[in-house]
Amino acid sequence: MRLGVVFDRDLPPESLTPFAGELDGTAVSDLWVVEDLGWTGAISSAATALAATSRLRVGIGITPAPLRNPMLLAMELANLARLHPGRLAAGIGHGVQAWMRQVGAAAASPLSLLEETITSVRALLRGETVTLHGREVNLDGVRLVHPPAEPPPVLAGVVSPRSLALSGRIAQGTILPEGLPPERLRSMIEGIGATGDHEVVAFVHLYVGDGAREAMRKAAEEQAGFLQVAPEEVAMAAGSPEEAAAHVRALWEAGVSTVAVRPVGADPLSHVHTLLSAL
Repeated sequence: MRLGVVFDRDLPPESLTPFAGELDGTAVSDLWVVEDLGWTGAISSAATALAATSRLRVGIGITPAPLRNPMLLAMELANLARLHPGRLAAGIGHGVQAWMRQVGAAAASPLSLLEETITSVRALLRGETVTLHGREVNLDGVRLVHPPAEPPPVLAGVVSPRSLALSGRIAQGTILPEGLPPERLRSMIEGIGATGDHEVVAFVHLYVGDGAREAMRKAAEEQAGFLQVAPEEVAMAAGSPEEAAAHVRALWEAGVSTVAVRPVGADPLSHVHTLLSAL
């Protein structure tokens, strides 16, 4: 069971270095960076976080396949993996389709694009020469000159049943979004159907203290729209330290390998330290 922390997209980018440095001295195992349209790029954020730390695993959660040519993505991931062996996890997803249309990158078949991207990126990271003329990806005899000795795990950031099953077949792990209660996570993990060492990462909003629901109202409303549920149905690690810790434990008990908390508020790391004490 691992505990990670998400660097919230609304935090100023220049605060990532001290944020990562402070986390590096805690019992937290991971720091996850995001790539949402208009906010920040995940590769540059991951490189910054890796350089600012010596122990943490840094996860990319997630980069959209439509925005990343598989060869270029493999080159970037290989570079980070060689510079920081064993400390990178790479999440790739469909991307929010409305955002992909805004930048002219929407795929005709998002499922095919994700499968072809993950398959080719993993092969490139293993040092293979890749030729793939697929439905969405075309690569002709390409390879990495400097493949990493220890390829980073590639995870799929997905939600729908077909995408979950795809992740179970082709990825080394699955990243699940904020707001899912333990019982739904358990069902989704069953839908992944993976055998062997398949990591499941679940993001969850975190706020410890009085007035948690009010402090989390905006986050709950945003995530409710994405999950197509009522805001009060969005599951969060919120309330007293004991309540937040109990929610994290419930996610582990549901089968989640890594719980990545996304603290909100003016002093996000204070919530992490309180949670760690309660755990």
